[in-house]
Amino acid sequence: MSWKEIEEGATIGHDLTKSPKTGDWRYMKPRVDKKNCIGCGTCFSYCPEAAIDFDLERKADIDYDICKGCGVCASVCPKKAIRMAKNV
Repeated sequence: MSWKEIEEGATIGHDLTKSPKTGDWRYMKPRVDKKNCIGCGTCFSYCPEAAIDFDLERKADIDYDICKGCGVCASVCPKKAIRMAKNV
């Protein structure tokens, strides 16, 4: 089968219950200052692991089971509401 024979719009399904968890090996951890977060979604868009969602107040909320601690979210936050800290 060639790529031309593959139909457009294919969907890849993921079972999050089977996804690996980061665990305790992460060295740095992003911390969200909810007072400074404006809910712009920049961190959400740039997170390579899709570990960021929003709470009920539309503030960034990080899923530490998935977060690898790369720091991309902290580097792109326009309000510096996300800071990296040691994972303790």
